[in-house]
Amino acid sequence: MAGLPGMRRLDHIGFTVPDLEQARTFLVEVLGCEYMYSLGPFRHDDTDWMRTHLNVDPRTVMRQLHFFRCGGQAVFEVFEYDAADQVSTPPRNSDVGGHHVALYVDDLDVAVDYLRQQPGVTVLGEPTASRGPSEGQRWIYFLSPWGMQFELVSYPHGKAFDRDGG
Repeated sequence: MAGLPGMRRLDHIGFTVPDLEQARTFLVEVLGCEYMYSLGPFRHDDTDWMRTHLNVDPRTVMRQLHFFRCGGQAVFEVFEYDAADQVSTPPRNSDVGGHHVALYVDDLDVAVDYLRQQPGVTVLGEPTASRGPSEGQRWIYFLSPWGMQFELVSYPHGKAFDRDGG
């Protein structure tokens, strides 16, 4: 098999937020993730360690990071940084580096109704039904209180490519 030798699965997803306490409230109280533990702060005032290992300004301070378990599987590693050159505008899907985190739910309509009632959460549009190989799936995007993009997806009866043996 071609590709990265020994790769088995996704381990975790890391992202940076402007306020760890706000993110913790959102991830635990709104999404239902489990807070696991914190690390930090980390700084290297007299070396280039931060640039060499993390591709950030050498004087950047990683204030703290929190780990969360979500849905019993995925782990979010959530950072808060102090950096002189930090960009505070979250990327859109169309921007280089744009991204979103997709969460599977059993009932999309119930989940969307719930999110619409949560303070600071912005639900984008109405649920969309996929076509082609993803037929059977419905999805919708929403924004966290700090503007990060998330997606809810649901396909309780599978997707066309699963049913068609694809």
